[in-house]
Amino acid sequence: MSKQVCMGVIVGVHGVRGTVRLKSFAENEMDALAYGPLEDEAGKPYVLTLQGQSKGSLLVRIKGVGDRNAAEALKGVRLYVPREALPPPAADEFYHADLVGMRVDLLDGVVLGVVLAVYNFGAGDLIDVQVTHSVKTILLPFNRETVTEVDLAGQRLVVDPMPGLLDDGEAHGGVPDGESGAGR
Repeated sequence: MSKQVCMGVIVGVHGVRGTVRLKSFAENEMDALAYGPLEDEAGKPYVLTLQGQSKGSLLVRIKGVGDRNAAEALKGVRLYVPREALPPPAADEFYHADLVGMRVDLLDGVVLGVVLAVYNFGAGDLIDVQVTHSVKTILLPFNRETVTEVDLAGQRLVVDPMPGLLDDGEAHGGVPDGESGAGR
């Protein structure tokens, strides 16, 4: 199955004729609509028509949605595009969807875990790593200092965590009991 990239989420309604507010996750806000019809998580297609912009969101009409009640029912729906519909990223840039699921190795070759998600809370990207043989996860900065290699073909990242982020137990695939396993 093809990887899906979330292009946006319906965050509310605008007016009474079925227009919705779409928060775009594209680098250029308008690109959320640039790659063809979007789909929800179940694969249902949505044909969107741009109506305007308002307060950090796009105002769009959805084919078949004609009133406020129908639009309100779509609040929270995430809309996706197949990964292959997107252009290749520039050098040293990556789609989050390409990183999720990649193995994470330490510099010495020890497997740390697998990337569960990529977040950005405003201070830069963080990778959420499920630690091998543990229910714990850790957040690592996704920057050149911490992530020393990104091997898309081999589906792995090589990381050099800052001193003190991982203790000895974590470096060998487990988080000691009582530790949170969260970065910073």
